[in-house]
Amino acid sequence: MSAPVDLGSLFLHFLSLSLLSIGGAISTVPEMHRYLVERTGWLTDTGFTASIALAQAAPGPNILFVAVLGWNVAGLQGAAAAMAGIMLPSTVLTLTATRWMRAHRSHIAVRAFSAGMMPLTLGLIFATGWLLAQPFLREEAHRWGPLVLITATIVLTLKTRLGLVWMVLGGGVLGALGFV
Repeated sequence: MSAPVDLGSLFLHFLSLSLLSIGGAISTVPEMHRYLVERTGWLTDTGFTASIALAQAAPGPNILFVAVLGWNVAGLQGAAAAMAGIMLPSTVLTLTATRWMRAHRSHIAVRAFSAGMMPLTLGLIFATGWLLAQPFLREEAHRWGPLVLITATIVLTLKTRLGLVWMVLGGGVLGALGFV
């Protein structure tokens, strides 16, 4: 770590990201990377990617990658600050909004909002996937495996009803066998 960790700044940054995390906290990974690696230098590029990969490989909720990032920045206090920041606003907002939307689900504005959020969510998730693939795409020896997996995932998602769990499992098996 090149700079001392300010837990208040860590908490506030994740607090602000919470309200942008449409599609889940994973959709804000590019901004987390910018903040933790490029701006503060609290994590290296490799450490950041490894933190997310470790958390995604572990069983449990998808949001655990935030705790791993916080842990790698400042131990238990960092994990608590990052998780509290990312969970607090989005939890309150989600509970309030879903109750309101459920009561007004037939209103045209609610239906339009739901339809409009889909492309935004997909774009944020695509940006996250692209950022996480960058360390592999930069190395000539590893470039084609991730590109093939990205392309296959997009084609399978658009052309079939194959569950994403099976695609993740397939990618994991290919990685374990050394193909990617």
